[in-house]
Amino acid sequence: MFKYFAVAGIIILILIMANHPIFGGTIKGKRLERIKKSPNYKDGVFQNLSLTPSLAEGFTMRKVLWEFLTDKTPNKVPNKKIPSTKTDLKNQKLGDNFLVWMGHSSYYFQLSGKRFLVDPVLSGNASPIPGTTKSFAGTDFYTTDDFPEIDFLIISHDHYDHLDYKTIKELKPKIKTVICGLGVGAHFERWGFDENQIIELDWYDNRNLADDFKITSTPARHFSGRLFKRNTTLWSSYVLEFPGKKIFIGGDSGYDIHFKKIGETFGPFDWAILENGQYNEKWKYIHTLPEEFGKVVNDLNAKNIFPVHSGKFALAQHAWNEPLEKVKQNSLGKNYRLCTPMIGEKLNLDDESQTFSEWWK
Repeated sequence: MFKYFAVAGIIILILIMANHPIFGGTIKGKRLERIKKSPNYKDGVFQNLSLTPSLAEGFTMRKVLWEFLTDKTPNKVPNKKIPSTKTDLKNQKLGDNFLVWMGHSSYYFQLSGKRFLVDPVLSGNASPIPGTTKSFAGTDFYTTDDFPEIDFLIISHDHYDHLDYKTIKELKPKIKTVICGLGVGAHFERWGFDENQIIELDWYDNRNLADDFKITSTPARHFSGRLFKRNTTLWSSYVLEFPGKKIFIGGDSGYDIHFKKIGETFGPFDWAILENGQYNEKWKYIHTLPEEFGKVVNDLNAKNIFPVHSGKFALAQHAWNEPLEKVKQNSLGKNYRLCTPMIGEKLNLDDESQTFSEWWK
C-alpha cells in the first residue's frame, strides 16, 4: 500500500511540475494548423533537412547518461571569476552600431537605431531545475534592469539555455516584438505576451521589420523541446539584412548542407555569429565540431566572425575555455576575421581594426 501511494505521489508531483509556466505553452488551434502546413513538419514533429540522430553511431543514451553523472573533465568549470567588463547599455548612442555579449548565446546589439537582443539567459542557470547547470562565477553581472527598451527579441529555439522563463518575464515590459520559430510563440503567449507582439517564422519566411530592415528565418540542424516531447517547435538560424550590411545569426546547429545554401542565397555576410562550444563527438549531428567551424564560415562566405555558445555554462565534456582556444587556433591563416570579446566588452560592428585579447588564458 505504501508503495502504491509513493508512486501515486510521484505521478502527481510530475503532473504539477509539468503544468508550471517554465515549461511553456501548448501548441493548439490556429498555431497548430499553421504548423501542420509547414513543409518541415512531418509525422507530428519538425524535421531536419538531413537525417539527424540524437546520438552519433556507437553511443547509447544509457552510456551518455552514465558518463555525464561520472564526468571528471579537468577545468570544465573555471576555478575563479573569468575576466569581464561591463558596457552601460542604457547610455549608448542610438546611432552606434555595436554588439555586447553576455556569455553563452546571449547578446545585445544595435544597428541603425534599432535594438536587438538574442537568446537572453540571465537567471544564473540553464535548466528548469533550480541549482543545476549554473553559470560560471562572474558571468551574471548583467541583469534585466541593465537593458533599454528592446525593439526586437530574437529566439533561435526553445531550449532552456536559449529561452529562459525568468529572464523573459522580467524583460517583458521592455520587449516590443518577439521573432521566433513556428510554435515557439505559444510559450510567449502563456507568459503574457500579446499575439500581435510575436512574429513566428518557418524556414525561408521573411518579414520587414522596418523600412530598411528584413529578417529571414533559415534552417539549422538541431532539435527543440522543453518537457517530454521533442521537436514540436521549430529551431532556426536567421539572416538580418539592412542597408550596407548582412548578418547571419546562427543559433545551434550541426554541420550540414544548409550552410552552403544560405551562403549562396544570401551571402556574402559582413558578420556571422556562430556556435563554437558545447560540442562532443556523441552529438556531432546537432552541434558544430571545432574542426568543422572553418567549413561553416567558408560555406556562408562570411567576413567577420563572432563565436558564441561558450564561456558561461558547462554543457559538454570539455574544458570551459577549450572552445575559444580551439576556434582561435583553427582560424589562424584563414581569410576571415575572428572577434573574441570578453563578456560585456563592446564590439564595434563598424571598426574592422578593433582587436581582442586572449582573455580566456
